Amino acid sequence: MSIATKTGDTGTTALLFGRRVPKTHPRVMTYGCVDELGSALGLCRAHTHNEPTKQLIREIQGELTYLMSEIASDDADHARFFKHYAAHIIGHTQIERMTAQIHQFEASHGGFSGWIYPGDTIGQAFFDQARTTCRRTERAVLALKQGGAAIRPELPQYLNRMADLLWLLSREHEKEHTPIT
Repeated sequence: MSIATKTGDTGTTALLFGRRVPKTHPRVMTYGCVDELGSALGLCRAHTHNEPTKQLIREIQGELTYLMSEIASDDADHARFFKHYAAHIIGHTQIERMTAQIHQFEASHGGFSGWIYPGDTIGQAFFDQARTTCRRTERAVLALKQGGAAIRPELPQYLNRMADLLWLLSREHEKEHTPIT
């Protein structure tokens, strides 16, 4: 089957499980933000030399696939989504893992103060871009919830924690990579 199905040529797209909605639907816009975040993280992964960081980013990218799928499920299809993807649901385990990583990073790197200007190094710029994309995604998820969608509280919590972690990873990359000249 070709990726060019032509079913979206009229401005609609299918959610997970086949419900058709306009491509401008808030749910589509929100899972599009998650997709952009995954791509931004791909740039971070491609530009870091730190193997544990590469592994962490790859793990997060995998989790984002399921977060995106959950958002791409109409509220009426959530039971079906949870049945099919129960082992991959974003929840407290992932949030606590990121919180522990943040605390571990802060303990080993000390505190940070002052305003940071993105762009001192390529790695820092990519991580800061991913962080701001993550914050936009978090806002989109919250707007979807405020618009009446059944969004579990763990989803914006996960994104909030991820943005904090990306901020710390950006600080790490201020030191590790070649400055932009």
